[in-house]
Amino acid sequence: MAAARRAGLGLRAPHYRDFLERRPDVGWVEVHTENFLARAGHDWRVLSAVRRDYPVSLHGVGLGLGSVHGFSDDHLARVAALVRTLQPVLVSEHLSWGALRDRQLNDLLPLRLDREALDLVAARVARVQEVLGRRILVENVSTYVRFAGDAMSEADFLAELARRTGCGVLLDVNNLYVNERNHGEDAHAAIAALPAGCVGEIHLGGHLVTDDGLIDHHGARVAPPVWDLYRAALARFGAVPTLVEWDTDLPPLDVLLDEVAQADAIAATAGRGVVADSAVAPVDPAPAAGLDALQQTFGAALFDSTHDAALAPLLKGDPRRVGIYRGNLHAHWARALASAYPVLRQLVGEEFFDALARVYGQAHPARDPDLNRFGAALPDFLAGFTPAADHPYLPDVARLEWCVHEAWYAPDADAAPASLAGLAPDAFEAARAVLHPALRLHASPWATVALWRAHQADGPDLPDELQTATHALVLRPRLDVEVEAIGAAEHAALACLARGDTFGAALDAAFEVDEDFDVAVHLRRWLDRGMVAGIKNGANAAP
Repeated sequence: MAAARRAGLGLRAPHYRDFLERRPDVGWVEVHTENFLARAGHDWRVLSAVRRDYPVSLHGVGLGLGSVHGFSDDHLARVAALVRTLQPVLVSEHLSWGALRDRQLNDLLPLRLDREALDLVAARVARVQEVLGRRILVENVSTYVRFAGDAMSEADFLAELARRTGCGVLLDVNNLYVNERNHGEDAHAAIAALPAGCVGEIHLGGHLVTDDGLIDHHGARVAPPVWDLYRAALARFGAVPTLVEWDTDLPPLDVLLDEVAQADAIAATAGRGVVADSAVAPVDPAPAAGLDALQQTFGAALFDSTHDAALAPLLKGDPRRVGIYRGNLHAHWARALASAYPVLRQLVGEEFFDALARVYGQAHPARDPDLNRFGAALPDFLAGFTPAADHPYLPDVARLEWCVHEAWYAPDADAAPASLAGLAPDAFEAARAVLHPALRLHASPWATVALWRAHQADGPDLPDELQTATHALVLRPRLDVEVEAIGAAEHAALACLARGDTFGAALDAAFEVDEDFDVAVHLRRWLDRGMVAGIKNGANAAP
């Protein structure tokens, strides 16, 4: 399917059910690449269903094309696997950087606009396009600081990038307006400076007006001056695919559909005008340190405000705006952990949880562009976190929640239901299990499952006794993750199978805990529920 000429919308999880039930009349949908890298679970099933009826575009936020150090080959490989599987109509990324040598900053950080950065980004775009086997679009970004060493405008940078690499431009007209207000740049001149044939997509979104400047938060309707810029972009570039983005403070789906309809109405009446090519006024750069040194200094300031003084001479404008990026970093940490640990957040309260996220992020900075992996070390960190010492059950609650989180993003089982038919007793005892990829096991001296259930929607009351040994099975057999308290003997057997031991060793472990362990009942349950997804008999594996 080709990208539709009619406007589309960014599909976000709170709108999944409404979107699937209504199948609204929109031209296409766009999703964030990083939300679907696992290619499994409920999100993937929703996207697969949407893909049957709508053109789908992938919009990435994690490659960090301008990162001198920290560009992730593993992340690019995961993006490429997703692109091969989904076959989206468009693939896009941002003109930004987001990583240092030893950590991911998980933000769309501003590039210094000079030849050194252009050479780097051009090489990265060429590499990405080669790996993906297709042209990508690169989006202009909202920025809150510019650099003293800038040697060109963002529009000139993108135009030259497109000329060198053959990539296209994703033109976000809200970002143009934000930068016009924040830096005194001319948004109409930027539109005129881009070659007429290079823009492959337009983004529309809302912004937030603050005392420190405009912030691109994608949490409001498109502002009237941004609609005016959209008209100018249509006159310059024609009816390219247009998308309405809304990522924070999500309203009902009807609000987004209303914005989409307004974009369609404007596109229907906006004729292809004559907009003369324009060269943005040349920039007179200050002497610049190397790009690597600049990014290291910027990243250090994000983690510790005492580095602001070293960064300030490298910036143009108000250096206090670096605090916006610092706030973004902390907010990304808190949102990522809240997604993985919603019960823990309820138990400790929002204020404590946000403070915990900040301290944890400083001690365990993200190593992966995919923030779904960010919270892996939190349970052990929490065990040594003095402010939580009066609640010793919290680390184990977190361990259970991480099992749930991992199960949500685990792959689906590939094989048909396993069978033990035809296996002689000796062969069965020597065989090994292939467990469902989403299966996780949990054990604790605390009532973790009861605590977890009490904090689900319509869950039971809190348990009367917290210090109660718990063994649990976490599984995603279909769409939803299930958490089930199981006996200690079954837990011992499954733990053996998870380590790669034989069925014989697993049953021995169960009998050590409970001599009355019912083998037939448990084997049937493991097979019927898909917990055992395959049987490995020696060197062979049979479904």
